[in-house]
Amino acid sequence: MSDLEIRRATEDDLSAIVAMLADDPLGATRESPDDLTPYRAAFAVLDADPHQHLVVADRAGRVVGTLQLTVIPGLSRRGATRSIIEGVRVHADERGAGLGTDLIEWAITRSRDLGCRLVQLTSDATRVDAHRFYERLGFEASHLGFKLAP
Repeated sequence: MSDLEIRRATEDDLSAIVAMLADDPLGATRESPDDLTPYRAAFAVLDADPHQHLVVADRAGRVVGTLQLTVIPGLSRRGATRSIIEGVRVHADERGAGLGTDLIEWAITRSRDLGCRLVQLTSDATRVDAHRFYERLGFEASHLGFKLAP
């Protein structure tokens, strides 16, 4: 995929990113691509934080994938820094062609370059195909996650 560039997202990419976030059964219920106002505010916070790496996969000037990599210094695991992969999305017409693998491999390499000793992610329990994808890439379903909307 030599025509693919994984690069830092810009505010100009927000419309494409939000459209991909909304383009599945779960995202359709929680995202609002028609109003980018809250996404612009969130982007400003992400863009200013050196521990946040919001990237897009760009093919010939078109955003076709995205993910967010968060780097977290910590005390556990003997002071290990870890990364968390979030919001992985691939444009519908690019799915099944290896772009998701390229994005995750980029995140793993970037994590290693940043000194992370652990890469982790969560995936909604209903995303069975995604679970198989992550396991194929070497991730283990080792924990049970919990969420609370305060």
